[in-house]
Amino acid sequence: MDFRILDLPSPLVKHCILAVDDHDDNLLLVTQILARHDRTLLTAQNGETALTLAQTFRPDLILLDIVLPDLSGFDVVRQLRQNAATASIPVIAVTALARADDRRKLLQAGCNDCVSKPYLLEDLELAVDRCLNAATLACA
Repeated sequence: MDFRILDLPSPLVKHCILAVDDHDDNLLLVTQILARHDRTLLTAQNGETALTLAQTFRPDLILLDIVLPDLSGFDVVRQLRQNAATASIPVIAVTALARADDRRKLLQAGCNDCVSKPYLLEDLELAVDRCLNAATLACA
């Protein structure tokens, strides 16, 4: 399956997050982590689907794996930034590319933050909270 909507976005939900990863286990883990919060989670298993969901639902945040089967995460974030409808959506790279040089390249490509796999639960939650809080402050 290319994508899943675990709950439809609604005004009653605090935030909508799009998680993009081609491995079901990684998406399941993210789902379990974020299910404890008042958040709608959309999932995609490739870059093209991620771009379509981002355009359609305009999530509050995107968690993006970098190694994907069709487009790389670098390509996805660049396309998000070039589209006026998705340019301001915060993106957190969630990736095994963990060197300092990789992080620099991801930030230059347009990611707002990076979390290295394997990650600690607290690291992902902190990055999500940081990006969502920064986006909320920018809109205030």
